[in-house]
Amino acid sequence: MNTSARPDDFLPTATWDRLRLRAELLARTRAFFAARDFLEVETPLLSADTVIDRHLDPLAVTLPHDASAPGVGRTMWLQTSPEFGMKRLLAAGGQALYQITRAFRAGEIGALHNPEFTIVEWYRCGDTMVEGMQLLSDLSEALLLLGPADRISYAAAFEQHAGIDPHRASPDELAAVAKRRGISLSENLAGTDRDGWLNLLLAHLVEPHLGVARPMILYDYPASQAALAQVHDNPVVARRFELYVRGVELANGYQELIDPAVLRARNRAANADRTADGKPLLPTESRLLAAMDRGLPPSSGVALGFDRLVMLAAGAKSLAEVIAFPIERA
Repeated sequence: MNTSARPDDFLPTATWDRLRLRAELLARTRAFFAARDFLEVETPLLSADTVIDRHLDPLAVTLPHDASAPGVGRTMWLQTSPEFGMKRLLAAGGQALYQITRAFRAGEIGALHNPEFTIVEWYRCGDTMVEGMQLLSDLSEALLLLGPADRISYAAAFEQHAGIDPHRASPDELAAVAKRRGISLSENLAGTDRDGWLNLLLAHLVEPHLGVARPMILYDYPASQAALAQVHDNPVVARRFELYVRGVELANGYQELIDPAVLRARNRAANADRTADGKPLLPTESRLLAAMDRGLPPSSGVALGFDRLVMLAAGAKSLAEVIAFPIERA
């Protein structure tokens, strides 16, 4: 980058008051988990393994065997979250773990996104989704001082704000709602992509209403959006939940999948979707799967976007206002 015409380009984009608020919230986060006997851990940012997700793109890094040939060597991945490493620690006997670290996701730049960001992630053995949602609500209350989080199911939220049952509606029915409500459609959205239509309606019709009065947890996502969450019957839904504050998604949690055969099947399906999208395949086997083969204890886990939390606490409009040096000044 040529900064000769911009002599102030070295300066941070966040004010000192907001950087002090950020430090205070970090300290309060650590105090919250310490009071509940969580162990703070660290796992690799650079790994041979990575989460396989249709919509999450890790940054590939070449680890050269010879410094004179920096482009030749082993491909490794900057982590999209510390999930794999932390679950390996659970399989090794960890009980209640948390981590505050950096995560990386390609192609995510904007008011609410930065390719490098701070994530808070935690797991506690024995917790169900209900207990996981309660702990998330408690943390939100401790950090944002906005009271406990309300809860609404994915189905109830869609019925209330979009007027449709998201678990039973066909892609054509979802598309009809989008057309009727005047939502601009992406040329890349296939007519049969049911989850694509659901995500479109969620973003335009549902999310703006979530967490307006006080924080809101959305739970029981469609089974097709389970990611690494368990799926339960009656109805068939994923034990997945997300925290929203003022329409902004802050955290994503699961009652964690523990069956390695199911994860292998999901990995294959996610890679097939990535191929259809013109994206590279990601490694399907991992040390997480080896740990799950050995036995991963039941748990609930959550990943929280710390930069977004600071943004909301500060009353800011973009992450750049609460990050010292976003990607444009990195």
